[in-house]
Amino acid sequence: MSTLGFTLFDSPIGTCGLAWSARGIAGLQLPEASAEATRKRLQRRWSDAVESDPPPGVGRAIERVLQLLKGEAADLADIPLDLEAAPEFHRKVYEVARTIPPGRTMTYGEIAKRLGVPHESREVGQALGRNPVAIIVPCHRVLGADGKMGGFSATGGVSTKRRMLEIEGAPEVGAGPLFAAR
Repeated sequence: MSTLGFTLFDSPIGTCGLAWSARGIAGLQLPEASAEATRKRLQRRWSDAVESDPPPGVGRAIERVLQLLKGEAADLADIPLDLEAAPEFHRKVYEVARTIPPGRTMTYGEIAKRLGVPHESREVGQALGRNPVAIIVPCHRVLGADGKMGGFSATGGVSTKRRMLEIEGAPEVGAGPLFAAR
C-alpha cells in the first residue's frame, strides 16, 4: 500500500487525522493531546504519507465523519477503505463492525459468532484494537459481554468510547437488548 496523503481536521472530540491512498481511506487517527501530537502519531503510523489538501472524495468522507460526530445521521458504511495492510481476519471483523448502525452496539462475542468462530471473541477484540480507521469502522460500537465498555485504544480510552456513543445517541451502556444492533 502506498499512502498518498494525510490531513488534519477539527472535530467535536478534538483534532483528528485522515490518511488515504488511491484505493481509499487507509487510516483515521483519533485525537491526541494536541493537533501536533495527532500529526506526529499519524506520521509515525503512515510514514510515507505527505500532508496535503484532501481530494474531493476524501473531503466528503471527512464531512460525513464530522456529521456523525456532531450527532447527525450519517452512514459511513460505503466510504471506500484501503485495508490491504490488515490481516484477513481483521478485515472480516471490520466488515461486520461496519454493519452496526449509529446509536447501536454489538458485543465482541456476537461478531465472533457472525464470523463462524464463536470462541474467538478475544481475537475480535484484538483486531478492533488495531483498527486503523476508527469511526469509519466503528469499533467504539463494540462492547464486552453484558454491555460492559471494555477497552478502547484511542486517547481517553473508555471515556472517549462512551462520549462517541453518547454523541450517536446510544442508549445507556448496559441497557440490555435495546442497546444491541439488530
